[in-house]
Amino acid sequence: MFRSLDDFSAAWTQEVASTMKVLHSLTDTSMAQPVVPGGRTLGFLAWHVTCTLAELGGHAGLSVDGPTEKTHPAVPAHVDAIATQYEQAAGSLLTAVKAAWTDAQLGDLIPMYGEQWPKGLVLSILLNHQTHHRGQMTVLMRQAGVPVPGMYGPSREEWEAMGVPPLP
Repeated sequence: MFRSLDDFSAAWTQEVASTMKVLHSLTDTSMAQPVVPGGRTLGFLAWHVTCTLAELGGHAGLSVDGPTEKTHPAVPAHVDAIATQYEQAAGSLLTAVKAAWTDAQLGDLIPMYGEQWPKGLVLSILLNHQTHHRGQMTVLMRQAGVPVPGMYGPSREEWEAMGVPPLP
């Protein structure tokens, strides 16, 4: 749970950059890669991460400029459209948090999905939600033959490009 907006801002900025790396690595063709036949696709996960920012932020009382799965249920056909919407929504979310909440309010409880969550927990869940789905996306990227970018250090493909044998 976050206890300061500065800490959230720093973590959010880093995680948004990692998500943008993934989105910029996708191709329009790779977005059709399913988890299982008939299941969620890489494109769906990218759109879900994008739409959750305004949806979850809105439930928390934040005014986030971005799509939701309710207002925009169809996954865009082009990954560039998703990346643009994600970047806009992610920036809007950070602006909304800084404008509406203070460090002293991060322990305040708000109704979220039938429970009471501290605002600092809402911020943690926003961040962890996208990290969770980004991990799923990297697996699908490999299945689709798309190189995975490094996020917390070099990826297998980046080690190989540096001439360093990747760990098994």
